[in-house]
Amino acid sequence: MDSLNFLLFLSVAALSVKVSLQGPNMERLYNDLMKAYYPMVRPVVNDSQTLTVHFGLTLMQIMDVDEKNQVLTTNMWLQLYWNDHYLQWNTSEYPGVSNLRLSERHIWKPDILLYNSADERFDATYHTNIVVNSSGYCSYIPPGIFKSTCSIDVRWFPFDIQRCDLKFGSWTYGGWSLDLKMLPADITSYTPNGEWDLLEVPGRKNQRYYDCCEEPYPDVTFTLVMRRRTLYYGLNLLIPCVLISILALLVFLLPADSGEKISLGITVLLSLTVFMLLVAEIMPPTSDSVPLIAQYFATTMVIVGLSVIATVLVLQYHHHDPDGSKMPKWTRVILLNWCAWFLRMKRPGEERVRSACHNKPARSSLTSVDLNASAPASQSTNGNVLYVGARGLEGIPYSTAATSSDPGVLCGRTGARAGEDELLLPAGHNPSVGSVEPELIKILDEVRFIAKRFRNQDKDESVCSEWKFAASVIDRLCLVAFSLFTILCTIGILMSAPNFVEAISKDFFG
Repeated sequence: MDSLNFLLFLSVAALSVKVSLQGPNMERLYNDLMKAYYPMVRPVVNDSQTLTVHFGLTLMQIMDVDEKNQVLTTNMWLQLYWNDHYLQWNTSEYPGVSNLRLSERHIWKPDILLYNSADERFDATYHTNIVVNSSGYCSYIPPGIFKSTCSIDVRWFPFDIQRCDLKFGSWTYGGWSLDLKMLPADITSYTPNGEWDLLEVPGRKNQRYYDCCEEPYPDVTFTLVMRRRTLYYGLNLLIPCVLISILALLVFLLPADSGEKISLGITVLLSLTVFMLLVAEIMPPTSDSVPLIAQYFATTMVIVGLSVIATVLVLQYHHHDPDGSKMPKWTRVILLNWCAWFLRMKRPGEERVRSACHNKPARSSLTSVDLNASAPASQSTNGNVLYVGARGLEGIPYSTAATSSDPGVLCGRTGARAGEDELLLPAGHNPSVGSVEPELIKILDEVRFIAKRFRNQDKDESVCSEWKFAASVIDRLCLVAFSLFTILCTIGILMSAPNFVEAISKDFFG
């Protein structure tokens, strides 16, 4: 019973199979067309007739733009259309066959190549079949990854627009044998690139005459117009460079006593050098033009280098030896007067010093020492009474002295002339004293030495304060000058690019 069912199933399956009759017609057509066909013969009715080839391309993707080697890599489909006189047939004689797909090795095809190819094989197309219809119209669309030479102009990098030409033409046929008709480039299937924006792909037909031949040689040249997207370079190169240049300005705000001014300047200079090396790696080694970003980095490095030199000058002024040379008059006038007034700077404690000196007479030096020990001992509680005063004080009235808290000592100023020293007088004693003790003379010599030492220290501190104030004026002046110079260079160099505003508006603000 099972075997009977199996036989019944096989008979039903055999009756349901239909045999196609299209294969023999296509095979017969192929044999008829290829019987007397020669792939090397130009398919025209008359040998003097010019064969017209319509040429175009479909741009799929911009894969890479190698600035260093100046090579453009693209994914494209070529479009070639022409009429083959020997590939025509009557569709009524070959029912169901409206077109054929023939190998490009078996029929004639135009030898159109990319003139400026940089590929190792030169011809980078994938050889596909050629579709032929009954009227002899041939359609050949080979895809390929094309590497072409392109003169990359990096003058406005990274705000640059590049124009790369793709020149196509016949390698062996002249214009009298093969003529090219340009088709517009198709970019409807284009895949956007993360680094480049495709603006347009214009094309033009050219005819060039060579010395060897009279006939022209036509070619079709498509130009890829691309604008570099600047978001990556702005975030990774430009913004860090601007921040580093701002750090260079902080050198002038750092106090000179910190000992880190030179270290900060050198660190900033080394950081800019590292960024400069990163830019040099992606730039072509050419001397035709200097990239815009390289100009900006070089200018910033010059600014930082000059800031280090200015910092050395500031430190020299700040740590100037008071026993060395005096401050020149022109330095005092320019820095301490004009520049300080322009920068609205005042010396530390200037208001306090002026108010104190306004009410206090100038200090005079100790010019003489008079000791009096001839007075009766009963007039003072001290055994030896010391009197320190200016020379020629014998005629000063005793009444000018003020009574001290010690009942045996009077302290005061004579007030008879300006610049007199303090007096230590015995109570009720006559200023005219004749004899002195040797021990007191030695003590007075020590006091005179200490007073002179203090006066020299005050003088040295005054000289040091002048040099330090001059260093502060130079610091403030360099801060203002370098800030203005940095701002002007940043705006002037970066905004000199033709499409700076367009690039910033599209890449940074959408």
